[in-house]
Amino acid sequence: MTLLYVPIIDLEPYFEGSQEGKMQVAQAVDQACRDIGFLIIKKHRIPRELLDQVTALSQAFFALPLEEKRKVDRPRRDQVRGFSAVAEESLAYSTGEAAPGDLKESFSIGPSQVPDTPYFTGPAAGPHFAPNVWPAEPMALREHYEAYFVAMSELAMHLMRIFALALHLPEHYFDDKIDRHISMFRALSYPPLRERAEEGQFRASPHSDYGSLTIVYPDAPGLQVRNKAGEWVDVPYDPDGFAVNIGDLMMQWTNDRWISTVHRVVVPGLEEPSNKRRQSLVFFHQPNYDAMVECLPSCLAPGESPRHAPISSGDHLSSKFVKQTTFGGTKEVA
Repeated sequence: MTLLYVPIIDLEPYFEGSQEGKMQVAQAVDQACRDIGFLIIKKHRIPRELLDQVTALSQAFFALPLEEKRKVDRPRRDQVRGFSAVAEESLAYSTGEAAPGDLKESFSIGPSQVPDTPYFTGPAAGPHFAPNVWPAEPMALREHYEAYFVAMSELAMHLMRIFALALHLPEHYFDDKIDRHISMFRALSYPPLRERAEEGQFRASPHSDYGSLTIVYPDAPGLQVRNKAGEWVDVPYDPDGFAVNIGDLMMQWTNDRWISTVHRVVVPGLEEPSNKRRQSLVFFHQPNYDAMVECLPSCLAPGESPRHAPISSGDHLSSKFVKQTTFGGTKEVA
């Protein structure tokens, strides 16, 4: 039976380390990724204190006056760093659809403490290891954001190992493809509406994510996913869990066995109780920029052909992000 809702999966059997426990989790994840592309994970071992600290510091940053936040504006269109104001991005454009700017603002970072070696600083690295930009206030933001990035990187590594088991591959199959990953962490703030949204405008317009997987910690409901029946269903909100979804690259890796599902954040009515500030902490996991994403051997049945041409992780990410921040324009980014 096909899942038409987002399941909740306890990771504790995986972390306990028995092969039986690992396969129990892997099988549940496989069904979720085949049927709906989303799951809620519990018992993830991310400290509650860290979540609370990063949540509070993000709220403090977004509460600053706009002119203060503008001091850490994104330095270049092709660099996922710094601040982006309300309606300066439209996720719909990454899928080729036109829509008004999304009703959210964001602050983004990438890897920190990058080694000064050619892999990270040479021309091939492009913007993927660009320096982060940091606000003067709150003072503790940098320390805790960097700690959160490390914690999410480790959790993503475990999820990729679960993915490998689910796909009948060696548990550590993906390790050397994500050991220099180009992930980003984005704190997203959705302000309350003061006037009606434009026609077709969302807090986050319908889109699929770009990379291997996304780990989301929201502070309120509002995220929806489109299931295989074409229905928009709510992603369960659990203050002790993370929403996880696979991205386009994982869908390509699996030859469309797993689905990178379209999702959105809906706009509340002006008079609804949900019309208040909403915040999400979002970790977009992206493999090493030179990792070639092509059909996995376990996902190609006899007589089948790969459905996607091989592409590097870095090229795929760059093309998608530029579309969402230039509203589909073809102008040169600099």
